[in-house]
Amino acid sequence: MAKCSICDKGAHFGIAVSHSHRRSNKMWKSNVKSVKVNVNGTARKLYVCTSCLRSGKVERA
Repeated sequence: MAKCSICDKGAHFGIAVSHSHRRSNKMWKSNVKSVKVNVNGTARKLYVCTSCLRSGKVERA
């Protein structure tokens, strides 16, 4: 679910390093919202990241 329908931005994976340098796996989720969007003149509900919403890549319904 945490994937943008427009730019395919999804979760990022890496290693979190603590102050004592102990390492653990970490996942960063993208900021994805459920939004009503105009697609070919019809309103559809899509998952869109906030950077696509702010840049104007989608037109809200």
